[in-house]
Amino acid sequence: MLEIRAKGRILNRHKRMSEPTLSKAQVRSLWLKSQGLHESNHFGRGPKATVKAIKHLGYVQIDTISVIERCHHHILYSRIPDYKKSHLQQAQSKDKAVFEYWTHALAYIATDDFKYFINDMKRRKRNPSDWYSSVTEADVKKVVALVKKQGALSIRDVNDEVLVDKDHPWASRKPSKKALQCAFNGGDLVISERQGMLKKYELTDRHFGWTKRPKAATAAEVFEYDIDRALRSQGLISVESASYMKKVAQKKEILKCLEARVRKGVLIPVKVEGVEKVQFWMEPSHLDEGIDDANDLAHILSPFDPLVIQRKRFNMFFGYDHRFEAYLPKEKRKYGYFTLPVIIGDQAVAVLDLKTDRQKQRLLIQQWSWLGKHKSQGNKKLIEQELQRFEKFQLAKE
Repeated sequence: MLEIRAKGRILNRHKRMSEPTLSKAQVRSLWLKSQGLHESNHFGRGPKATVKAIKHLGYVQIDTISVIERCHHHILYSRIPDYKKSHLQQAQSKDKAVFEYWTHALAYIATDDFKYFINDMKRRKRNPSDWYSSVTEADVKKVVALVKKQGALSIRDVNDEVLVDKDHPWASRKPSKKALQCAFNGGDLVISERQGMLKKYELTDRHFGWTKRPKAATAAEVFEYDIDRALRSQGLISVESASYMKKVAQKKEILKCLEARVRKGVLIPVKVEGVEKVQFWMEPSHLDEGIDDANDLAHILSPFDPLVIQRKRFNMFFGYDHRFEAYLPKEKRKYGYFTLPVIIGDQAVAVLDLKTDRQKQRLLIQQWSWLGKHKSQGNKKLIEQELQRFEKFQLAKE
């Protein structure tokens, strides 16, 4: 192939080697495709699609807010039209194909990737955060021994003799809760099941049926994993997008890995029109295959969706700086309490503040805000059609 066509332009081999330039529209299309949002059923149907989506995205964030369906279910629904909450439960508790641990936040991760988190578990076991300063090593051993003896336990199954006063809104009156969490952070326990947001803890090796735990990935392998995950789910990456919420020293190591891949010819440096100060990279195959235009699918996205969670990146390419306003006083909110960005094709067109009234069995639109000049009858119709489907998902009973 002597020439590479990229949306109306032809890039010759010399230009590609020197550093091709993409438009923001091309980046948006590539990103949406990498997220599985460019077509329906990209990850297939049924329970297997859930595992496939989590594996591809790298993680699906978990959150406790239930104004509408919780974000981990919402994220999967956005990519899998026939998704059911039972599919995630099956993946976690029956098939054991996904597990919970910390990425930038608590998230579902493919069990195949467990080895990349073992060193984080060891670090947290050696040096728990200040949040766990009241938990002793003896406390952790006690709850682990209790789980070993009695089987998987939730905090409700643990009877603390002495209750304590809460020192934080998210805290528990039961001292054992922090010990269970500490044992989870350290890798001794895994969350084997969720009943709503109530977690059951089980011995990690017993849950997975391991006689020998997977060998921990090296630090270098973890950096390569971070890059692979970003390339898979973003298409075009920067140091920041591949190392979201990581420390400066880790970002420097990821940059070294990226530069090494360029020398090997498996990555190419890329510039984006209007974002000349940021260096990006991508796999050459995207240019060889061409970048298709985005379709006109409408998506009502969670504020914790992988497409939205990196706010600066989302604003950089979609031109909308999403604000999570749930923790702001009402008078300081612009769009509402729990606002969801809406995209049609490759444009951020609106923001909806929604609430599910489960008692009356209906989805409530608290506020509808148009972005830019996207208000039109055509866009309104597409969003209303998607809202009907979204309402069915919110009220679905399994």
